Amino acid sequence: MQLITQNDNLNVYLASSEIVDYFNPNIQKISQNFKTLSGLELIKTVYEFVRDEITHSFDINSKVSTCSASEVLESKEGICFAKSHLLASILRYLNIPSGFCYQLLVFDDSDLEYKSLHGLNAVYVKEFDKWIRIDARGNKDSVNAKFIPPNEQLAFKVRKNFGEIDYKTIFINPDKNVVESLKNAKDLNELKYNLPDKLKIVK
Repeated sequence: MQLITQNDNLNVYLASSEIVDYFNPNIQKISQNFKTLSGLELIKTVYEFVRDEITHSFDINSKVSTCSASEVLESKEGICFAKSHLLASILRYLNIPSGFCYQLLVFDDSDLEYKSLHGLNAVYVKEFDKWIRIDARGNKDSVNAKFIPPNEQLAFKVRKNFGEIDYKTIFINPDKNVVESLKNAKDLNELKYNLPDKLKIVK
């Protein structure tokens, strides 16, 4: 799939924000662990840290809903969107351009009408001069995502016959509907029944 950037200037994909808050001392401290690495090894190691060491909250039946990168790091857990915020934050602090991508998926095949967004990242890989999507959701029996440039191996394959969608845009910032859902939920159980199913802006 041909990905589309919101801006051709790679520097905009290095910015910090309230959600991608790599100005947080804890984000900077954990990022120091990767400073001796470079290139593909750096991206792969950071990606696998977020994928494997930060738990997907639904996988452990947690009650915690996290949003900003620093919250995810402190709690050591988050759902797909939250984990994508942490991954982008660490990569950007290490001067690796990264953005946000989304899919619209059916997570329960017994109810094809119910779809929700799934969040992942895209990272600019200088060695191949291309953007590659990576999914730090966290692997399990039915999920086997990897960083295998120049190809991609994501957590989920989009099934167009089910009405699922791969959005092509690499967003500079996390989607507003996603952020609002994460921040407004009292706990993960409430979030589970109020997952976003639309992007605020799709380009």
